[in-house]
Amino acid sequence: MQRTTRFFIVPGLGNSGPDHWQTYFERIHPEFTRIAQRSWDAPDRAEWVATLEQALAGEDLSQVVLIAHSLGCATVAHWANTYGHRIKGALLVAPVDVETDAFAALAPTGFAPLPLLQLPFPSKVVTSTTDPWVSAARARQFAEAWGSELVVIGDAGHINVASGHGDWPDGLALLRDWA
Repeated sequence: MQRTTRFFIVPGLGNSGPDHWQTYFERIHPEFTRIAQRSWDAPDRAEWVATLEQALAGEDLSQVVLIAHSLGCATVAHWANTYGHRIKGALLVAPVDVETDAFAALAPTGFAPLPLLQLPFPSKVVTSTTDPWVSAARARQFAEAWGSELVVIGDAGHINVASGHGDWPDGLALLRDWA
């Protein structure tokens, strides 16, 4: 019996709006499941991590791929640090540096410091050279600490709608390894 890969979308602050590439992925692949947080605008690390864990309860974790953006990447890092589950993989796009003053001004609770331990599963960190929420050096540090493949896509801002990444077919292509 062939096992089927299950894809779970882990949005960041604000829940990736209707034109965001995560929403596009979900629209063209209805089998992708979005992890729904109770509060998108007042994120609490403990709550977001617990919600992710609950969403994956009962899944064959060896077939789970997480597709995270921004604060969703921090959620995945904290979830892995808390539970240590082995999954099929994670695409971590535009991770935010939760330890900056600019990010702290958004009033998230409990995300800093970000765990810098090797993830117990394969992962790719996708970043740009012009992301206002993480420096290229810090994104590289995350990738190295997490044992992730680093994919730098050049001048692409925060890899969201504002930076011209609506449908983002190149992002979908990055998931092929785990499909």
